[in-house]
Amino acid sequence: MENKAVLALENGVIFEGTAIGVDGLCVGEVVFNTAITGYQEILTDPSYTKQIITLTYPHIGNTGINLEDNESPRIWASGLVIRNLCELASNWRSQMTLSEFLIQNKTVAIADIDTRKLTRILRESGSQKGAIISGSLLNDSGLERAISAAREFSGLKGMDLVKQVSSQESYVWNEGSWHIDKEYQMISEKKYKVVALDFGVKSNILRLLVDRGCEVLVVPAKTSFEEIMALTPDGVFLSNGPGDPYPCKYAIETTRALLTEKLPIFGICLGLQILGLASGMRTKKMLHGHHGANHPVQNLVTGEVMITSQNHGFCLDENDLPSTVTVSHRSLFDNSIQGIRHKSLPAFGFQGHPEASPGPHDVQYLFDDFVKLMKERHA
Repeated sequence: MENKAVLALENGVIFEGTAIGVDGLCVGEVVFNTAITGYQEILTDPSYTKQIITLTYPHIGNTGINLEDNESPRIWASGLVIRNLCELASNWRSQMTLSEFLIQNKTVAIADIDTRKLTRILRESGSQKGAIISGSLLNDSGLERAISAAREFSGLKGMDLVKQVSSQESYVWNEGSWHIDKEYQMISEKKYKVVALDFGVKSNILRLLVDRGCEVLVVPAKTSFEEIMALTPDGVFLSNGPGDPYPCKYAIETTRALLTEKLPIFGICLGLQILGLASGMRTKKMLHGHHGANHPVQNLVTGEVMITSQNHGFCLDENDLPSTVTVSHRSLFDNSIQGIRHKSLPAFGFQGHPEASPGPHDVQYLFDDFVKLMKERHA
């Protein structure tokens, strides 16, 4: 049974396939991602903590793994589900195969299953609690054990995962994007001091801030309002992150206090939701969330439609929208809120990922908007 693996869903549906990671058992919320590229960035995105990722694109592994492209130092996803594994990497930068990367990161994964069927189940029934079991654990009672493990998983609602992924100590980030001329970075560096609250931040977000002349100090998620103000920031960034935003009371209270100081604030993904909760809004669990790199979003101010990268299972609730907040962007898939702005304060956020790499870059102007707010505050 060494190369065999099974994916079990809480509804009792079983998928048999081939193990491509380590032997073991993993549990999490099973979601699907429609991106064609970027499996390495997806796996190393802390926002996928406690999730089993199903990639809908059939051939995965084509470009191998290059550690320079990681969005964080490790794989955070609980497990991976794919159709076909490609072990021949067509990329001169590749350092190892996908399966070697999975084993190195002690990640359980399964291939050779019908991901189309699985995706249809998730679209119709919603994200499912699931478990992957492989190797020696897949004995006579392995199927029952996998189903039980899936059903016993608590689910993401009400779970504070930020405390699991946030850095424990503050650190300075000074690396910019590789394609940006280093001389340009030297000229434009250290104009604005940005404190980035780390709820599970992706590296490319920090690079794009550095590209725009920001001195970036990343601080733990539980950093207090008083500690942040003592750093005399020009602006505060609220990062992406995993799980339900509602239990993150510490981050909500800190953001609420920061709003009273009229500091420029920019939030992405979970950061948007934290900003919304601090502003009097509510959040809700979505049926199957948004995970992919082809999601159309409309800017309600300009009418422009952009293609965006998305990764979230919770969103801001439309009910009881505060009079102090306006909706700036909407999803054209389901009309859910994709962006908000404060009407009288320099604070805004976006639900998708403008930093996605690889991915569409249509929404990167939001980083420029953040810098503009800090420039206006200086003036």
